[in-house]
This record gives sequence, structure tokens and C-alpha cells, in this order.
Amino acid sequence: MFYRHTRSSKLLAAQTAELTVAVPQVMAHRLTRMALAGHTLSERDRKEFDLMSSEKSAAFLESWQAMTVQTMRANQALSMSFFRAFWSPSMTEKLSMGHMTAQMQNAALGVLGKGMAPVHQRAVANAKRLSRTKIRA
Repeated sequence: MFYRHTRSSKLLAAQTAELTVAVPQVMAHRLTRMALAGHTLSERDRKEFDLMSSEKSAAFLESWQAMTVQTMRANQALSMSFFRAFWSPSMTEKLSMGHMTAQMQNAALGVLGKGMAPVHQRAVANAKRLSRTKIRA
């Protein structure tokens, strides 16, 4: 059996690659900014640090919600395909191990993709935004 790359697996791989570039850039910028800020924060630094923590919380909450909804949809689809195959003798070939494995793999990729989207969106946007700003000592 050969593995065929689906659109969702390619999208997930592309998002992961973009995150591997964006996250270190954002971390380096913000850690440098923290180190230079010292004990007394400027208003600009305070806004950035507040944004940093609130943005992370919002992204992970959105991610968990999206993954939960996608998991429920995937469970419904898997259940329906099982029941359809159970009640219809002509559908029993769709209950084969290869078909079920592919369906479960696509469901897992869908859940991962939905969970990665909010984090990816914010990290890439932050990398672009922070690359345009100057760090002041």
C-alpha cells in the first residue's frame, strides 16, 4: 500500500515549517526586548508584554475549541460510516481495514490542522509585525 499525500497533510506540513521559522524569531525579539527593558518597563514594552500573554491564551483557547469541534465531527463521520456499512451489505467492503485506517488518519489530520491554525496565524503575524519594529534600549 502506498501513502498518498492529502491536501490537509501538505497544509499541516507547510504550517509546521512556517512555525519553525516564526516562533524562534518572535522569541528572540521578545526575549531581547525583555532583557533590554530591565526593571522599569516603558509603556510600549508594557503593551507588548500584555499583548504577548493575552494573545497566547486566546490562541490556545481557540485551538482547543476548534480541535474539540473537529473531533466531534470526525467521531460522527466515523460512526455514520460504520453504521452505514453495518446496515447495508453492499457497503461492507468500505469497512475494510485500509479504508477505516485512511478515514481515521484523515480525521486525525483534520483535528491537528484545526488546532494548529490559530497558533500558526498569530505566530506568523507576530513574526511579520515584530520584524518591522526596532528594539530600543
